[in-house]
Amino acid sequence: MEWSVNNAFKSYKDMEPKSTMDMVLIPNMDTIDIVLGSSEKGNVVPSAKPRKKTMTSVYLKYFETAPDGKTRRCKFCGQSYSIATATGNLGRHLSNRHPGYDKTGENVSSSAPQPSTTPTVIKKPQPQGRAPQVDYDHLNWLLIKWLILATLPPSTLEEKWLANSFKFLNPSIQLWPGEKYKAVFREVFRSMREDVRASLEQVSSKVSIALDFWSSYEQIFYMSITCQWIDENWSFQKVLLDICQVPYPCTGSEIYNSLVKVLKMYNIENKVLSCTHDNSQNAIHACHALKEDLDGQKMGPFCFIPCAARTLSLIIDDALRTTKPVIAKVREFVQELNASLDISEDFIQLATAYKEGSWQFPLDASARWSGSYQMLDIVQKAGKSMDAVVRKNEEMLGNRMLLNTAEKNVVNIVHNYLEPFYKVISEICVNTPPTIGMVIVYMDHISDTITTRQPPDWLKNPAEDMAKKLRSYNNQVCNIFIHMTAILDPRIKCELIPESLNSENYLEEARAHFVRNYYTTPFSSMTSGYSSQDIEDGGAVSFAEEIARKKRRASMSNATDELTQYLSESPAPTKTDVLEWWKVNSTRYPRLSAMARDFLAVQATSVKPDELFCSKGDEIDKQRFCMPHDSTQAILCIKSWTQGGLKLKYKSTEIDYERLMEMAAAAAADISLAGMDKKQK
Repeated sequence: MEWSVNNAFKSYKDMEPKSTMDMVLIPNMDTIDIVLGSSEKGNVVPSAKPRKKTMTSVYLKYFETAPDGKTRRCKFCGQSYSIATATGNLGRHLSNRHPGYDKTGENVSSSAPQPSTTPTVIKKPQPQGRAPQVDYDHLNWLLIKWLILATLPPSTLEEKWLANSFKFLNPSIQLWPGEKYKAVFREVFRSMREDVRASLEQVSSKVSIALDFWSSYEQIFYMSITCQWIDENWSFQKVLLDICQVPYPCTGSEIYNSLVKVLKMYNIENKVLSCTHDNSQNAIHACHALKEDLDGQKMGPFCFIPCAARTLSLIIDDALRTTKPVIAKVREFVQELNASLDISEDFIQLATAYKEGSWQFPLDASARWSGSYQMLDIVQKAGKSMDAVVRKNEEMLGNRMLLNTAEKNVVNIVHNYLEPFYKVISEICVNTPPTIGMVIVYMDHISDTITTRQPPDWLKNPAEDMAKKLRSYNNQVCNIFIHMTAILDPRIKCELIPESLNSENYLEEARAHFVRNYYTTPFSSMTSGYSSQDIEDGGAVSFAEEIARKKRRASMSNATDELTQYLSESPAPTKTDVLEWWKVNSTRYPRLSAMARDFLAVQATSVKPDELFCSKGDEIDKQRFCMPHDSTQAILCIKSWTQGGLKLKYKSTEIDYERLMEMAAAAAADISLAGMDKKQK
C-alpha cells in the first residue's frame, strides 16, 4: 500500500504564515482524530453555548446520519458522533477541525476521504489557536521514533496486548502492518545515509575509522564502522558509517572486503589516515590488507592500531582472576541492598555510624569494571557496615555473604594494586575522546605500575600476564605514525613521550614527513590529499620557474621552523583543551596546524570507553544481541545518526517531530477542555 507524508512532516521554514492558505496532504487512509489519554470512542469537543434553532440545519448539513439512525458522521473527516450529541458540539467540531467549512460551498462530499494511490490536495486556512488534526500516520510516525530510541524491532508492535492498549485509548486506532514499518525503516535508512555521504564529501581533512564487532542471538557476525575527523572549527566530529554483516567464515578476508565496500560507498578511501581495531587477529589481518591496498595506490600514509580500552580491560581481567569468588559474594550482597529498601537503609545508617562514607543507591552491581571495582570498594571502605548488615538480616541473607579475614585481606591487596588503573580509566572515560598521545602516556604509567610493584605470590602469575599484554600493545603502537600523533598533542610534545617512542630517528622522520606533505600551502590537508615532491625536468628552467623554486625552498625552511618553534616551547598544562589550543594557535603554526588536524583525529579506542567499562555497556550489548537481522542495520544506524544531530528523513522529506508533538498536545488539550465542559453541565 502506498502512503503519503502529511504536512506535519514539513519543516517550519516551508510553512506559510498563518494568514495564508496551507496546503494539506490527505493521507491515503481514513484520517481519524487520535484521542490521547481518552477512552472515548470519538473525539469529544467542548460544548458551545446554546444557539438558536435556526442554526441547527447549518451544522447538520455537514453530517450524514448512519443507516441505523444511531450516529452522525462528519462529511469532512468521517468522525462519528452519537445521534444525541448536541448540535453545539457538532458546531464546535466543525470550528476546531475544519475552519472555513462554511466557505466550501453547499456541495459537500457525502463521505470521508477514501484511500487512494496518490495524495489529494485541498486548501484550508491555517487554524488560529486551534489544535491541528492528528491522523493515523502521525501516531505511526511517533511509534517509529519510539522504536528507534528504545532500539526495538518493528515486530514489537505486533504484540497483541500492546495493540489492545491502544484500542483501549481509542477503538478506532489502526497501526501499520509489520512489513510496512520495516519498509519505512529501510527507506529512512537510505535517505539518511545519503545525508551522511553528503556531509563526508564536505570534510576537508583526513579521517580515522574504528571497527567494533559482535554476534547476535541468530549467530550473525556484525561489524560497525565509525568515522572521526576534526572540522574547520576545531571540533571533533564522529559518525557511524555502517553496521554490516560479515559473511561466514568471518575471517580477515571477509572483514577486509566488507570494510572496503563501505569506504568506497562513502568515497573516503583517499581520506582514511588510520584504523583502530578491537585487537582480534582477524581484524589485524583485515587492517594489514587495507594498508597494503592503500600503499599500493599511493594514497598517503596509513596506520592501524589496537584499542587501548580493550587492552586495559583484558589486563584488569587478569588482575581480578584470583578474587572472582570474593567479588561474587559481595555482588550478591549489593544486589540484596538494591532490592530491599529496609536493608539499604540499615547499610546507610551503619555506614554513617561507623564513618565509612556515604553511598548512593542503587549501587553498581554490573560485571563490568565499574561494578567490580565498586565491590572491592565496599569491602575496603565499608567492611564493618557490610558485616553488620549481614548479621542483622541473617534470616533473610544467611551467613554465606560474610567474608573471612583472608578474603578481606585479598580484596584489600587487589584494591590497592588496581587503584592506578581506576584513575586511568576514570580519566579516559571523562576525557572523550581521549587523544592517542595522552593514552600512550597513561599506558606507560600502567606499565611502570606493573613493573615496579612487587605483588604477593598468588598475584605474580596474573601480573606476568598483565605485563605480557601491555608489551604487546606497546609494540604495536611503537612507530613513527604514533610518534607524530603524540608530539602534536601540545600537552605532550617530546617531553612526556614514553622512552620507547622518544627516538631521535622518529623525530627526524616526523620532520621529513611534515615538510614533504604540508609545506606547500598552509592549508594543504584541507584538500584531502598530499602534495608530491617537485618534479625535476632535465631541460632549461624559465626565469619564472627559478623564482617559484626559490619560494618553495623558503617555504620549506619556514615549515621546518614551525615544527622547531612548536617543539621548543614548554608543553601546555595537562588540563588544556587540545583542540581549543590549536584553534587559538593555528595562525602561529598554519602548516603544522593542518597536520595536527589530520593526526589528532586518530582514535585511541575502537569503542567509547564508558560503554566498555561502565554498566551502560550492558544495555548496548543486550540491544545488539536481541536485534533481528532484518532490523539491525537500519535501526542501529538511524538511532546513531539521530543522536548525532541528523534529522530523520523519509525519502527527501524531513519528519518534523516537534510539530507532531505539538499537534498531539493540542489534541490532548481539546479532550481535557471537553471533559471540563461535561463536568460543568
